[in-house]
Amino acid sequence: MSKPSIPQGTRDFSPVEVRKRQYIFKTLQTIFELYGFQPLETPSMENLTTLTGKYGEEGDRLIFKILNNGLHEKKDADKDKLNSEWNNILSKPYSTPVVTERALRYDLTIPFARYVVMHQNELSFPFRRYQMQPVWRADRPQKGRYREFWQCDADVVGSTSLINEAELVSIYQTAFRKLKVPVIIKINSRKLLAALSELCGMPEKMMDITIAMDKLDKIGWVGVANELKERGIPDDGIWQIERVINVKGKNDEKLAAYADIMQHSASGMEGINELSKTLAYYKELNSDENEVNIIVDISLARGLNYYTGVIVEVVCSSEAVKMGSIGGGGRYDDLTGLFGLKGLSGVGVSFGIDRIYDVMEELSVFPEQLVEGTKAMIVNFGGANETYALHILQQLRAANIVAEIYPDAAKFDKQMKYANKRGIAYVLLPGDEEREKNMVSVKNFDTGEQKMVSVEAAITLLQS
Repeated sequence: MSKPSIPQGTRDFSPVEVRKRQYIFKTLQTIFELYGFQPLETPSMENLTTLTGKYGEEGDRLIFKILNNGLHEKKDADKDKLNSEWNNILSKPYSTPVVTERALRYDLTIPFARYVVMHQNELSFPFRRYQMQPVWRADRPQKGRYREFWQCDADVVGSTSLINEAELVSIYQTAFRKLKVPVIIKINSRKLLAALSELCGMPEKMMDITIAMDKLDKIGWVGVANELKERGIPDDGIWQIERVINVKGKNDEKLAAYADIMQHSASGMEGINELSKTLAYYKELNSDENEVNIIVDISLARGLNYYTGVIVEVVCSSEAVKMGSIGGGGRYDDLTGLFGLKGLSGVGVSFGIDRIYDVMEELSVFPEQLVEGTKAMIVNFGGANETYALHILQQLRAANIVAEIYPDAAKFDKQMKYANKRGIAYVLLPGDEEREKNMVSVKNFDTGEQKMVSVEAAITLLQS
């Protein structure tokens, strides 16, 4: 018999790990609610037509398709066709509605857009929502990259105000400060990237340039230049891109330099103005904040097709942690237009929960109390003492003390080993003498001290 296993790119989470993950979720949820966002959930699977064509060529290849299973799903007339197409599926790439009609969600943004269109008459705009659910991508598993992982998104749809961008950057600042993760928040505009393609004399190659530039942190300029050449960008165009990437200085200095270079590009000047205004709004919202970790970075591309304006990405700034982006997002002017609702602009950001968890583990910044579970275990001596122990257990829980009883009247040594392995701080011993005196013996595992006290005194001790 083969050993049990789980699919590559997925993980089990122990009780300690789940508590730590819940700490991240609760921290983000509190911040989202503070900023007036409402919770939303959508199905794990979407119709394949909802997802395909929304993430670009690379993204579409990473969508997990769900094979139609069970002939009961099809009418009798379709069964022969289904069986025939199943015979082909092992011999070549095959994807038709007969074989697959659904897919696991790739992200939370497209399902959100689909929800907005379906429920547009029920919503009040601007609609501010946050969503925390798992997503799936058929990616190559590696450090910080999984096939099943959680995202936490916050989006505003139905408003073009750049105050929204500034608030979302503020949410990033607030969240990572509370989580004690040092970060750099990169900010750019897809309009600058459009202007850059114009500078190259190849506006039709914007997506090729964007996809290549998005890999700058991974493969360096030489790698990006080679990919640009492979994608048909001429040497003069590559030089223009390198010239812009090499602009240094503070944010306002960079924007001034870009304005000089792109002064004849309407889209470039519009992108520069949007970035300047977003940063100005941010300063108004965070008058006591140090802005040094917010960096205008024109190499930031965000490879998804639907961004149209300001884009952001968050990376950990600690030299002790080597990790890709742990958050990102941007403006999408007509995402709902993909589903027939035109002219509804939106902007959103996403938190990469799994990567954030890994970063916090490496930095050892989780609060110590999170690893605490059961504070007291009651030893089970059986018989009348078991009944007395259950009475004590009820009182402890009524006092909001996390407690449990060993379910079996097993050997004392076995019960003590269990409590020690679980890291339970206190063991309560309701033996014959304790029951007769209506008391209980309390043993502190850390100090080894043991004393008999009233149940009320034990509760007071455990509450301290």
